[in-house]
Amino acid sequence: MTRIINLRQARKQRARTEKRQQGDTNAARHGEPKPLRDARLAEARRADRILDAHQTPQDGDD
Repeated sequence: MTRIINLRQARKQRARTEKRQQGDTNAARHGEPKPLRDARLAEARRADRILDAHQTPQDGDD
């Protein structure tokens, strides 16, 4: 037998969940101390440079 759900409550619960996820994302992004944030960004840039260095030139990129 199917479970009967209240669509209004389901919609509100989904909105709460999405808002909570967005809040967690913002807290992780903005709650990070500057030295850690700078280190994370530097590591991302370094990884991008390493990846770019390992790519082979494509035709027409001369």
